[in-house]
Amino acid sequence: MAGVFDRLIGQEDVEAELTGAAVGARTGAPGSAMTHSWLFTGPPGSGRSIAALCFAAALQCTTEGVPGCGECHACTTTMAGTHGDVRRIIPQGLSISVKEMREIVQIAARRPSTGRWQIVVIEDADRLSEAAANALLKVVEEPPVRTVMLLCAPSTDPEDMSVTLRSRCRHVHLVTPTASAIAQVLQTRDKLDEKTAQWAASVSGGHVGRARRLAKDEDARARRIRALGLASAAARPNQAYLAAEEMVKAAETEAAEISAALDGVEMEELRTALGAGGTGKGAAGALRGSAGVIKELEARQKSRRTRNLRDSFDRALIDLAGLYRDALARSYGSTAVLNHPDMSEQIERMARGASPEALLKSIEAILVCREALALNAKPKFAVYAMVAQLGAALR
Repeated sequence: MAGVFDRLIGQEDVEAELTGAAVGARTGAPGSAMTHSWLFTGPPGSGRSIAALCFAAALQCTTEGVPGCGECHACTTTMAGTHGDVRRIIPQGLSISVKEMREIVQIAARRPSTGRWQIVVIEDADRLSEAAANALLKVVEEPPVRTVMLLCAPSTDPEDMSVTLRSRCRHVHLVTPTASAIAQVLQTRDKLDEKTAQWAASVSGGHVGRARRLAKDEDARARRIRALGLASAAARPNQAYLAAEEMVKAAETEAAEISAALDGVEMEELRTALGAGGTGKGAAGALRGSAGVIKELEARQKSRRTRNLRDSFDRALIDLAGLYRDALARSYGSTAVLNHPDMSEQIERMARGASPEALLKSIEAILVCREALALNAKPKFAVYAMVAQLGAALR
């Protein structure tokens, strides 16, 4: 019988730790007191949010024996996001506001209605604003008896997670899955052929979701090639800025398409809930008095569009930085595994055609561009500045 933890890839130590904790929480054996606040960290694609959700399912599991059976009502509803006592907070905007966190804290204070625990899973907890983190701190410091808080963040670095919050959580660290483990998952679960699965796994940087998108989405593959092509274009002044402009337009188009698919539906649902189209007495007046609610939704959608745009740029820039990293490694004679093994010929040319110092400066230019975008710089200007620095480093 497959359990919920089968969804984790290459995380055997984490599975053992969480299974043991769930068993202890159920039996109440001496020395197995339940920890009410947990912090799951790991690089992108390692499955930290999946690990937290699997642990929530194991805590709620009603099957006798090893918790997390994956088949009982508690497990299936938790994994599907419909369990009444498991809240999954997935921030879609730039940050988690204090208002949102206060609402979450109120939910966390309730006793469970149907499950064993009241569980709150906060994905991307590194997006907590300072005020939101302070609002969360009280429930973490003094948790209700049947409440469990599961936080997910890239690392324990103070840039990602408040030191105070970190000190009050039990830490679970996930590692980057191997390419072979990812390829196996793509073959068995996604029914991809061996060649496609191995290629996607080898260029995904250990990110399972990224590997799946590259294997199945032609547009995702095209965006990757476009981003990597910026390295060769940067060395040619007549092509550099055209390639940069194409990259910016592609990222903006991708982000706009993702946002448009959600924005229209949300706005229509809200307007319907507020009485749009209604013919009853007071329907028109109710809609006129709802401008503040509509404005609040528009603000959230704007924040999400900005986040989608940054994420689109970030994927492209990480791919590009990985290419320069490969060239830098080869310039020193390293035989380390390449981030882009399918670009080995271009990597060898870059390694021969530029000094290690130039390649390192190029990586730094890409990182500076990422920081500028995170600080809300105009994407076009940030990318143009990066291209100029890439070209200067290689000349």
